Amino acid sequence: MADATRVAIRVRPGSPRTEVGGTYGAALVVRVTQRAVDGKATEAALKAVASAFGVPNAAVALVTGATSRDKVVRIAGDPSLIGQRLERLTGYRPL
Repeated sequence: MADATRVAIRVRPGSPRTEVGGTYGAALVVRVTQRAVDGKATEAALKAVASAFGVPNAAVALVTGATSRDKVVRIAGDPSLIGQRLERLTGYRPL
């Protein structure tokens, strides 16, 4: 992926609703309704991130943290647009 941005996320499985926003340290918080069983929460988190950033599901890939609540994802797309959306969601700029 030539144009991609890495974003740290903190997944909160078992939430009442799926939503993206807020921070945990410097990580973007991703709340998902799915439980952390068999990778379902991770899969739901990747889809939620794609939706929040306005990119196709295939544009979001897990870099690290497959079995952790703390993950790093790579989001393909124009870095300036991704950065603007991240800033709106968290108030932080991407690394």
